[in-house]
Amino acid sequence: MYVRLIEPRRLEIGCHEIGLGKGSDRPPLRILHLSDFHASPVVSLAFIAKAIDLGLQLQPDLICLTGDFITRKFDEFAAYTRVLSPLAKAAPAFACLGNHDGGLWVRKRRGYEDTKRVRQLLADCGVELLHNRATDLRIKDWNLHLVGLGDLWAKELQPEKALAETPADRNAVVIALSHNPDSKERLEPYAWDLLLCGHTHGGQLWLPFFGTPFAPVRDKRFVEGLHRWEERWIHVTRGVGNLHGVRLNCPPEVSLLTLV
Repeated sequence: MYVRLIEPRRLEIGCHEIGLGKGSDRPPLRILHLSDFHASPVVSLAFIAKAIDLGLQLQPDLICLTGDFITRKFDEFAAYTRVLSPLAKAAPAFACLGNHDGGLWVRKRRGYEDTKRVRQLLADCGVELLHNRATDLRIKDWNLHLVGLGDLWAKELQPEKALAETPADRNAVVIALSHNPDSKERLEPYAWDLLLCGHTHGGQLWLPFFGTPFAPVRDKRFVEGLHRWEERWIHVTRGVGNLHGVRLNCPPEVSLLTLV
């Protein structure tokens, strides 16, 4: 009962401070990082709305969503649009897609053949999809180069396209959105400062003595939290939803990253 009825609904706030100001005296920048809503029979829109409301109470300056908006298939997109719409009304909101959002990987598992439904969902709620492309932003004296990647498992990851774009400001902080943290090796040759990921659900089941053997990544070092890697930062959020309606020692998470 705990694994199914209590922990999957026990939302936590994960906060991290990251030194990317490069010696400037600009004010801190607050980034709300949400991932893996997994709207489905086991993750209700009401619960997703609760997570979004909790995140917006943190008053973010920028919102980044890193994929898996649904699990395989979903048929309440009009209602889902209403749930997601507060995000873009509160702050600039951007997203990348995950392996469940349509395409090669999920269509072999009874999911959608393409990503057009989730793309339309994001467009309808005002969230800008960055699919292997970048955009430049200026928020609170911060010049940002925001890059969104296609999903690794869907074989749509194209860093040679997305990260080849030159920031308008050569000193801009480069933030990359990529659903799967295993994509880091493909991104390593390119210039970026912070990589935001989901996908793992923090392992979803954290077992004493065994850790997270079911985490869907090759590199089990990057299952949750903030990590230093190759003189850059990687943040992997535990995500909001889940698969199969269970979590153990790994509650859902709303993440706030503060750049200083």
